[in-house]
Parts: sequence; structure tokens; C-alpha cells
Amino acid sequence: MRRTIIGRQSFTGRGALSNPPGRFDKQQLAPVDDGWYQDEMPESINTTLEPDRAREVISRNDSPDIPFEQSINPYRGCESACVYCAAGDTRVLMVYGGTKELAKLEQGDLIYGTVLKGGYRRYVATMVLARWCVVKPAYRVRLEDGTELTVGNDHRFLTERGWKFVTGTGSGEGQRPHLTRNNELLGTGAFNDPVQQDMNYRAGYLCGLIRGDGTIGSYRYLKHNGNHSVTNAFRLALCDAEALERARKWLSYQYLETQQFRFRAQSAHTMFAIRTHSRGKIDRIRELIAWPDRPCREWQAGFLAGIFDAEGSYSRGILRISNTDFHIINRIRDALRTFGFASAIEHVPHETRKCVDVVRLLGGFREHLRFFHLTGPAISRKCDIRGQALKSSARLRVVSIEPLGKALRLYDITTGTGDYISNGVVSHNCYARPSHAYMGLSPGLDFETRLFYKADASKVSRDSSPGPATCASPSRSAPTPIPTSRLNGA
Repeated sequence: MRRTIIGRQSFTGRGALSNPPGRFDKQQLAPVDDGWYQDEMPESINTTLEPDRAREVISRNDSPDIPFEQSINPYRGCESACVYCAAGDTRVLMVYGGTKELAKLEQGDLIYGTVLKGGYRRYVATMVLARWCVVKPAYRVRLEDGTELTVGNDHRFLTERGWKFVTGTGSGEGQRPHLTRNNELLGTGAFNDPVQQDMNYRAGYLCGLIRGDGTIGSYRYLKHNGNHSVTNAFRLALCDAEALERARKWLSYQYLETQQFRFRAQSAHTMFAIRTHSRGKIDRIRELIAWPDRPCREWQAGFLAGIFDAEGSYSRGILRISNTDFHIINRIRDALRTFGFASAIEHVPHETRKCVDVVRLLGGFREHLRFFHLTGPAISRKCDIRGQALKSSARLRVVSIEPLGKALRLYDITTGTGDYISNGVVSHNCYARPSHAYMGLSPGLDFETRLFYKADASKVSRDSSPGPATCASPSRSAPTPIPTSRLNGA
């Protein structure tokens, strides 16, 4: 429960006064949540309308489904605010390549949204600006490929015919566009569940990473006294600290502590490395990265992640893994077949050095994303999909839309692009709610119950209008007026 006390007035419950009071008012504030996280639901919430000083009356928006960039905005907030909400376990596509549940997102997280560019809607990085939740009746939307989405009836998805609500309201020309079983959602379809990162996965990852980029061996050399000696050495050097830290940590799980040091500090790309010269540790590392006779699924997923971090690349929509050892190439293709990936091999001959074989993953962007989610590479830059076009062969036709018959706690976010990727399809979100956060109010309930009107909007508009010296000539066409449908408070 939130409580704000100003003088002798006390405001409690959902929608309680939360705007900072006057400077000289006696006050006592208790820092708690914004009221959206309470289980109790009041019968009604009073809406307040308060004056707000206006600096300008022209508002700018960047919503993907509003066909204009500027509008006359005489107030802040919206009593009938859009609530595009989904279940808390809805998986959202993150910039680092993995996914995160909607309920666990935090302000400032980087996720993927979309923008229209070059004739295609393309994936771009965007930031979570706000997050809130609400309890309301829930619906389940099922798609042809088996994807299930638990959402509110006001939630909106991007279809082949534009943005559509889950359910319609009204009738005739006033009915809002809503999903039907003839619609097809846009996206890649359901995200693949990652393989469990157990001890077998870790062994496979270390095998792929060390065989791909590591150096391990015993070296015989002649000492100054004429005797021969043997030195043992293990070293793993990488440009990306994420993979190196994962390897160091997972080696320590096997009681194999290593020394970290700066490698090629004077080069254009600073590299770090881990090493050990202990014979016992090196023998144990050899055992750890040995080829298993019958590798399990977890080992193979880890091996693919490790060899991709070491020798893989992803650019211009092409996922490749290269190596000069044909035995490693065969292991890569065997692991890919285990998970149903199709691949092609390209032989690159060289006259002055070893020939290289390149394994290229087939199937397009949808299979690339499945590879990232299933195997879980450590290096995030290699999983960057920014700029990829939003197109896929996934079967995303709507099969059914069913009310669950009960209210659930549903979540929504605000992003910089006005959308996000939820369970593999494009979901809309409210783009205007963060404006209330600038005033010390919540983007959740306060946005809907505490409205602010620009009391001096007419004066600001009059002061900013052109004077007689700058008025348009009568021979010129008059400016096109903004339609009344563009008067909004969002």
C-alpha cells in the first residue's frame, strides 16, 4: 500500500497522490511500489485533472502504428490508456542473444524491437523505458507452429495486415481491427528452449573452445648444461572476455585454477589469456577435452557453443564455423544433425598454409536464432541480429483465440521503438507512459488516473505563431490543418 500525507490530507490506495508537493508543505512520504502490484482491486478509482505548465503544444511520437510524427497534445496522461499486456513468463528477445521473461525485465535492459527501413521491418536494439503490471482477464492465442501466447484482450500483435488487437469491440465501422483465424503473425515463431548447462555441457563447451583457440602440449628442449628437459603448457587467448571468463570459471569447477594475464597488450586489439604450466592440471585438461565415444545432447550443444565462440562468425545473415582440422569439422556437422540443423561445407584451399573448411548453417534467420538459443554461446557480439529483416517461413497462422475465464497478472513494458519480440512474434507496447515518470509519477496507474491539462496552451500557441511580417502570402496555399483525430493525450 502506498500512502502520501500532505498537511492534514491523507491519500491511500491505488492511484494515491504521488506528485511531489509544494516546497514548504509539511509532508511524510513512504517509499513503496506504485500501486500496480497489489492484489486487492478497488471498486473504482477517481480520476484527477490538474494544471500543467506548457512549454509547447506540439508533441512528437514514434509509435509504429500511428501514421504521423507530430500532434496537438493539450494534456498529459490518458484515462482510457492502452494496456498491451502479456503473461509474466513470456520470453522477450534480448540484445545479448538470449531471452528473458517479461516479468523479470528491468528498466534499462536492452532488447530487440523493429523499425521500417529499406522496404522491410528490421530488428534493432531498443531500451526498456518502463515496466508495470495489471490484473485483468486473460486470453490464450495459439499459432500453427505450436506457439502459445497468454495476453489481455487489448494486446496488439503485428500481422500481415497490420497491427491487430486480440479481440474486437463495437460493431460495424466502429469495430477495432482484431485477430481472426485468417491472420498470420509476423516473426520467427516460438523460441527454442536452451539445453541445460550441466557438467556434460560444460565439458563439451571447453572441448570446442580449447580445441578451437587453445594451445596445449608438452615441449622438449635442451638446457644450457646439455641435458634435455620437458615443459608443459596450456594457454587460451581470446579477444572476448565473456568466453574467457566462462572457460576460467568452468575449469575452476574441476579444481583447475589458471593464471590470467594480458596477451598482446600492444596490438590493435588487446587480448587476455589464461594459462597454467602444472603437468597435473594439463593432464586433467587433456582428459576433460577428450572426444567422447557417445556424446550426449548436452555435450554436443556445449561443443557447438564452444567451437562457435572460438572459430565461428555471424555477419550479413550468414552463420559460419571454420577450422583446418577435418576431424573437428565432422564433429561439428554430427552435432548439428543431432539437433536437426541443415548445413553445407565449403573447402577453401591455400597454397602457403593449411586449407580451411567452413561449415555454413542453412535455413535462414530462424535457424540461426534457434542455434543461438539452443546452444548458448558466451560471446554476445557474435549473436547480434541488428539489421536483419523481419521475415520467416515459420507457420504463424492464428489457430485459436480462447478466453481463459479468469484474471491473471499480466505485464507490459515501454520501449524506444514502441514494440518488442515476445515468444517470437512482434508485440506492441504503449509508447507514452514514461512521460509521467518525468514528473515523479508511475507510468502505470498514475498515467491513467492523474491527468494534467496544459492550462496556458492557448498562450503558448499564440506566442509561438508567426507574426504579420512572417505570415504566408495570400497567393500561397494555406497550411493543411491537423485533423481532429490527431488530438490525443498519449
